[in-house]
Amino acid sequence: MLALWFHGLSLAAVLLGLGCAVILVIDVVRYPQPMGIMNVVWPVTALFGTVGILWLYFFYSRSAHNEMRHDMHEHGVHGINRKRFPVIVGEGTLHCGSGCVIGDIAAECLAFFFPQLAIWFGWHWFFADKMYAVWVFDFVLAFGLGVLFQYFAIAPMRKLSLREGLAAALEADALSLIAWQIGMYGFMAFVQFRVFGHFLGAPATVDTVEFWFAMQLAMVVGFVASYPVNWWLIRSGIKAEM
Repeated sequence: MLALWFHGLSLAAVLLGLGCAVILVIDVVRYPQPMGIMNVVWPVTALFGTVGILWLYFFYSRSAHNEMRHDMHEHGVHGINRKRFPVIVGEGTLHCGSGCVIGDIAAECLAFFFPQLAIWFGWHWFFADKMYAVWVFDFVLAFGLGVLFQYFAIAPMRKLSLREGLAAALEADALSLIAWQIGMYGFMAFVQFRVFGHFLGAPATVDTVEFWFAMQLAMVVGFVASYPVNWWLIRSGIKAEM
């Protein structure tokens, strides 16, 4: 009975995330974000943040950008960013995490369909459990994409070369990416071994909605873990506002 109830909840949560992502894809196509990479960030983060991301996007981000465009149209000057600092930090954290989300999804799916990848990252010869090897693959891919996302935010704005842009991206996001992944993997370990292991009899696999529901929750934990790091990075000027 518990397994059936949890399956229904997991399915509803995953479908909600997909639905919210579709809504944001449609909206950013109609109203592109001033910073191009954010057109990817919003739909991707809606996969786990669902209605919370919709609320942040429509009531804070898009309305603030509309005000900035209005300032430019009416007064001929660049608009002032009127978003509150906690919202700015939230957007910066989502920008950091979106690369992690894509990397984690891609790594989990690739390792599921191509188990050889897990062997390359330690399964059998270093880890007895495939899950740990996949987590290493997750981290490498997620970290790399996270840095790349920051590069596409920084390099065009500062007109940096590839080398300079990557160095700046690493400086701006390395700590926040690590914090996100630690929070996410810590939660996934707890759910897989303590919750699923106890109530479902075994860890959830990639081909189940229970796994992806757990990943949604884990990404929320990753956001919470990374938020204070991004607060410090942005407040200290190491990381630019979105």
